[in-house]
Amino acid sequence: MARAFINLPASIRRGEVIEIRTLINHPMETGYRRDSGGELMPRDIIRRFTCRYDGEVVFSAELHAAIAANPYIAFHTVAVASGLLSFTWEGDNGFSQTESRAITVT
Repeated sequence: MARAFINLPASIRRGEVIEIRTLINHPMETGYRRDSGGELMPRDIIRRFTCRYDGEVVFSAELHAAIAANPYIAFHTVAVASGLLSFTWEGDNGFSQTESRAITVT
C-alpha cells in the first residue's frame, strides 16, 4: 500500500471554492528504463485518479508515462455541504488505493 497525503483547508464555508492537494508515493516506472543488468524494467504507473464528493465525481485525471514519481495533484471544488471526499488512484499491475476524508462545512 502506497502512502498518500491529502491536504484540505482547516475550515470550510458553504459555497466556498476550496483547494484540495494530494500526493501519493509511487515509483511511476515508465517501462522504458533498463536495470543494472540491461533488462527493461516493467511498466508500473498510476493511470487514473478520481475524487468523489459524497459519491459524485468532482475531479478525475488520466495519467501517462510522462508523470514524475510520487504524483502531486491539486484541484478546486465548491464546498456545498458536509460530507465525505473519496480519493482513488488506479494503476498497472492491479494497483488500486482509496483514501477518504470527511469535511465539515459551516
